[in-house]
Amino acid sequence: MFNLKKTTFATVAAAIFLAGSGMSASAQEAETPTGDLSIAMLSKYVWRGYELSKDSLVIQPSLTAAYKGFGFNLWGNLDTDQDMSLFGEDGANWNETDMTLSYDNAVGMMSYSVGYIYYALDSADDTQELYGSISLDTILAPTLTIYRDFAEFPGWYSTLGVSHSFQLSATISLDLGGHISYMVVDDASTLADPNDPTSEYSDFHDGRISASISIPITDYLTVSPELYYSFALGSDASDVIKAASADGGDDNFIYGGVTLSMSF
Repeated sequence: MFNLKKTTFATVAAAIFLAGSGMSASAQEAETPTGDLSIAMLSKYVWRGYELSKDSLVIQPSLTAAYKGFGFNLWGNLDTDQDMSLFGEDGANWNETDMTLSYDNAVGMMSYSVGYIYYALDSADDTQELYGSISLDTILAPTLTIYRDFAEFPGWYSTLGVSHSFQLSATISLDLGGHISYMVVDDASTLADPNDPTSEYSDFHDGRISASISIPITDYLTVSPELYYSFALGSDASDVIKAASADGGDDNFIYGGVTLSMSF
């Protein structure tokens, strides 16, 4: 499944390394390696507005290691009863594994992240993305993130998001967030405009609102109940999302669950 080309992997890794080469010596000395292991159990898998599961529990483990701004993440999706209309087979199935290489840093009130994502998929050809993100340390923490697929589904996907946390107690917080997105594909063969099959799709795409409560159990273990609402941002986006979603008749989805996370 992981048919990464060595040249692509090496080039991306080198680029991310060079992006972090400007770190100050004091910042490097202050940092220590960190790790995070989490398991999300959700009522639905929704990605960029698309419903990728139906009437089944999805289990999504994630493992992250970081050191001096550099990070590596491995994420997967296990659908406990996947939908025949999307995958051609039913039953429990591990149908996606994503690998991310990243570099994060901050300059004054601005923090930024750059990275590379490899998507290993059961239902489609594997693909790859580069991304960059900028966030401001101010009210609502506005964040702009731009993704570029340069492999099987060439195009751009951009999000503008905000978030805020409210302390419910000394250790428990309510975390709220939301974003809107814009999608542009390179040509109609990847994704056509629903009103003109000869033109590529380009429009405001999906929005998402989220709420979660972070409840520390120990110094290292946290439980987070969470709730999401995903919706199309217009009639064209609605047509596109309905056509590629498991239900086929909806363009907005309410789903949620709980995430167990352990930091070390």
